[in-house]
Amino acid sequence: MSASWIDYAGYRGCVTLENTDTRVVLGPHVGGRVLEYAWRGENALWLDAAHNGITVTPGQRTPLLFPSGSRFDIGPELTLPPRPELWVGPWEAELTGPLAARMTSSPSPSVGVQLTREFTLAPEGSHLACTQIMRNVADRPTRCNHWARTFGRGHGIAIVPLTPELSRFPHQYVMYVPNGGIDVRPEDPAIRIRDGFLEVFDTPAYPKLGIDAYAGWFAYLMPNDLLFIKRFPTYPDRVYFEAAGLTISLWYYQDVVCELEPIGPGETLAPGASASFTEEWWLVPFPFPEQRDALDLDSVVAAAEAAMGGR
Repeated sequence: MSASWIDYAGYRGCVTLENTDTRVVLGPHVGGRVLEYAWRGENALWLDAAHNGITVTPGQRTPLLFPSGSRFDIGPELTLPPRPELWVGPWEAELTGPLAARMTSSPSPSVGVQLTREFTLAPEGSHLACTQIMRNVADRPTRCNHWARTFGRGHGIAIVPLTPELSRFPHQYVMYVPNGGIDVRPEDPAIRIRDGFLEVFDTPAYPKLGIDAYAGWFAYLMPNDLLFIKRFPTYPDRVYFEAAGLTISLWYYQDVVCELEPIGPGETLAPGASASFTEEWWLVPFPFPEQRDALDLDSVVAAAEAAMGGR
């Protein structure tokens, strides 16, 4: 059980948090990322080896899937100006406890925000708490929200518990389509609603989906027999700043990755004020089904609830 410094994926001075079963590697070099979240040596994150050791300067053009690993961001996606200091700039990292670390960004002049990300790994098992703190460092109010952009490994199955009584969408989710459109009545053979859950068991025709569910968790089952669970707070009575009022977004890219995106409520921060949002992660061994569309949802729920301690 330890927190220490290591070299990893071509970067010097990464942080590792490690217990008997789980290892977390944090990289402060390109946007304050999680580079590894691994259960017994099996990384749940998609990390592109072609990008090992690469750093960029603000304004430099980067590939679509760069940076890989678990990225975090802030929104609103469509109206917040570019913020390269937060997204790809160098951060500062520090150890804060036996299994805890912190990464801090430079301030972003365009949005007036500085970010801090705090990570704590449990002494046993896979529970990882990830807290993002958004602080207004400008002399004017600013509006923003938490937006996680974790790359899970491709070819997986997303399982999202729905709250139909609270949804504003006819099909309880939306699909983003070309030219800025949002389809509120999508039909796609890779997606279905079954027993109160949204299942995405193959790559849809258009990659980005939005869900306004308030159950406060979802899961992603990968072919390496790992169930990746994210739990996070939701607020039915608060305003969400994303265009369709989303609490969750999923983005599939050519079976390479599925981006797992809890979205926080809108925050209006006075100068000097801050707000935080915490995601909790777990990894659970779980067999990938031979037939992708025949997943036993009851078993998924039981595994998730056991990991989360009965919620």
